[in-house]
Amino acid sequence: MILQVSQVSKSFGIEEILKNISFHIENNEKAALIGINGAGKSTLFKIIAGELSPDSGEVTLAKDAKIGYLAQHQDFSAEKSIYDELMTTKEDVLSLENKMRELEKKMQFADEEALKALMKEYTDASHLYERANGYAVKSEITGVLKGLGFCEDDFSKQVSHLSGGQKTRVALAKLLVSKPDIILLDEPTNHLDLPSIGWLEGFLSNYSGAVFIIAHDRYFINRVATKIIEIENACCRVYPGNYDSYAEKKAIIRKAELNAYYKQQEEIRHQEEVIAKLKSFNREKSVKRAESREKMLDKIERLDKPSGDAAKMNFKLVPVVMSGNDVLTVKNLSKSYGSSLLFEDFSYLIKRGQKVAIIGANGTGKTTLLKILRGMTPADSGSFSFGAKVYAGYYDQEQQMLDPDKTVFDEIHDAYPDMDNTAIRNTLAAFLFTGDDVFKLIKDLSGGEKGRVSLAKLILSDSNFLMLDEPTNHLDIDSKEILEEAINSYEGTVLYVSHDRYFINKTATAVLELTHNRFVPYDGDYDYYLSKKDTVEAAVFKNLTETHESKKISENKLDWARQKEIEAAKRKQAASIKKCEDEIERLENRISEIDKELLNPAIATNAYELSKLTEEQDSLNLRLLEVMEEWDKLSQNS
Repeated sequence: MILQVSQVSKSFGIEEILKNISFHIENNEKAALIGINGAGKSTLFKIIAGELSPDSGEVTLAKDAKIGYLAQHQDFSAEKSIYDELMTTKEDVLSLENKMRELEKKMQFADEEALKALMKEYTDASHLYERANGYAVKSEITGVLKGLGFCEDDFSKQVSHLSGGQKTRVALAKLLVSKPDIILLDEPTNHLDLPSIGWLEGFLSNYSGAVFIIAHDRYFINRVATKIIEIENACCRVYPGNYDSYAEKKAIIRKAELNAYYKQQEEIRHQEEVIAKLKSFNREKSVKRAESREKMLDKIERLDKPSGDAAKMNFKLVPVVMSGNDVLTVKNLSKSYGSSLLFEDFSYLIKRGQKVAIIGANGTGKTTLLKILRGMTPADSGSFSFGAKVYAGYYDQEQQMLDPDKTVFDEIHDAYPDMDNTAIRNTLAAFLFTGDDVFKLIKDLSGGEKGRVSLAKLILSDSNFLMLDEPTNHLDIDSKEILEEAINSYEGTVLYVSHDRYFINKTATAVLELTHNRFVPYDGDYDYYLSKKDTVEAAVFKNLTETHESKKISENKLDWARQKEIEAAKRKQAASIKKCEDEIERLENRISEIDKELLNPAIATNAYELSKLTEEQDSLNLRLLEVMEEWDKLSQNS
C-alpha cells in the first residue's frame, strides 16, 4: 500500500468540506477522485500533498515514498528553456555522469592500489547510472515533451514567456519525468488536445508507480482508472472498476438506498398513525401500548435520504421554429493566417437534427471555422449558406460575449428586455443562480458559472441551430450529463467543437476531424470514428492524391523536373538510411570489441588503457543513440 487516508475531516468556517474520509491506494494502482465542483476534491489533494492540514484524521505514505503533485492552477515560471527546465529533474543522473568523468580522469594517473579503489567506485557509479536510465535521459525528456504536444522548435523557448496552458504542460512534463512513487494530478487534461490526452492515457496506464487523478473527463477516467473514489456531501465512497462500472454500481446502490429510505418512511408513518389511534382511545392499556410503540420508534436508526438530490441545472433546449431540412451548406471553404494554412477545400452539408462534433489537435482551426460561420472571421475562399428558417445560436468557450461589468441579472435582462423579473429569476434559478447570486458581477464568476450564464442566454435565444465551442469546459460530471440529455432531446441541429470524448460518444451523430488541413467526415460517434479512422483517412487522402494527380495530368502540368527531384530525394533518403544502418553496425561491432578488450587482465590493470577504452565506449554509446534516432526519423518519413 502506497497511500492511506484515515478519517480525514476539513471545514472552512462553518462549512464542512470533508467528513471522515477514508480510503487507500495500492502500489501501482490507478485511481480517480470524482465529485461535483466544490465537493472538496482539490482540498483533499492539498491535504495529501501536505499543503493543507486536516482538522482531524491522518494521511500516511509508504516509507521513503516520493509523491508528485500537479495542482489544477499553476503559478509556474522559470528563466530556463523548456528542455533545460525538464533537465533539472535529472540532476542526480547528471551528477553521476560528472562523477564518472572525474573518476576517468583520476584513473589515468592513479597507481595500482589507488586504481582498484577508483575502479570499484567507477563500477558502482556506472551501475547506478544505468539503473537510472542515464543513457536514455535525453530521449525520455524528448518523448514526454512531444507526447504533451510540444514540437522540437518549442524546446528552446523560455518558460516565463509561455501561456498559462503551456506552463501547465511543462509542469506536467516535469512531474512525469521525475517519476515519483505516486502521482497526484488535478485535472491534467484541461490544457491538452486529443492526441496529447491519448498519449497521457497510455503513459499513466503503463506507469510503474501509483496514479491518483481528479478529472471530469469520463473517457479519460475509463481508460486509466481501476478504482473510483467519489466525494459526495462531504463523505466518500469507493467503487472498484472504471467510470462506466462506477456509474452502473452507483445507480444500483442509489436505487436500493432510496427503496430502503422510502420503506422506512412508510413504516414510520404507519407506526405514528397506530400510536395516534391508540392514544385517541384514551384508555390506560391503549396509552401504555402507544408509549411502548413510541419507545420502539425512538430506537429506530433513521436513514438519511440518499444524496443525489442536490441542486442541479434544469433546462431543455426547445427550438420555437422548425428549420428546413438543409441547415448548413459549406462549399470549398479555405482559411490561412499568413503562410500558415488551417484548412482548405472544405465542403459539407448538415441536415436538420444532426449533432456534428468537430475534433482535432489544438491550433488546427476548429474554433476558426465556427467564427467564420458566425460571421466573426472572413474565409479566404469558398462559401457557406444557411437553409430556410435557420436561426443560429453561438456558445463561446472564452465567454467573450458576456459583459464583465454587468451583473448576472442584467446580462439576461439586457439581452431579453421583454422578460419580466420573475421570468429572469426563474431562468437563472434553472442554472443554479438563486438569491443574491443573480447580482454577482460577470467578472467575479468562475469559469463554470460563466458557462452557465452563456447556456442560459442560449436557451432563451430560440435558436434551432446551435454552434458550441467547447461547451463542457468547466462543467462537472453532473452538469455534463444534464447538457448531454438536453442535446440528445433537442429537435434542432448542433455543430460543436469538443475534446470531451465521452460527451461526443453520448451526443454526436457525425464527427468531423480536422487533420492535415482537411476535414475528414465520419457518420457516427467517437467510438465509430476510432474504429474507422485509419481506413477512412487513408481512403480520403488517397482519393485527394489521385484526384490531384489526375487533374495535373489532364491539364498537362506534370512537373517532370519536380518528379525527378522527388525521386532524387527518395534515393538520397534511401542512401542516408543505408549509411545509418552501416554506421549502426560499425558502432555495435566496435562496442562489442571494447567489451572483450575490457575483459583482458592486462588492460584491466592499465589505468591509461582502461580510461581510454571506457571513454571511447561511452562516446560510441551516445553516438549509437543519435544514429538510431536519425535512422528512426528517416525510416518513418520514407
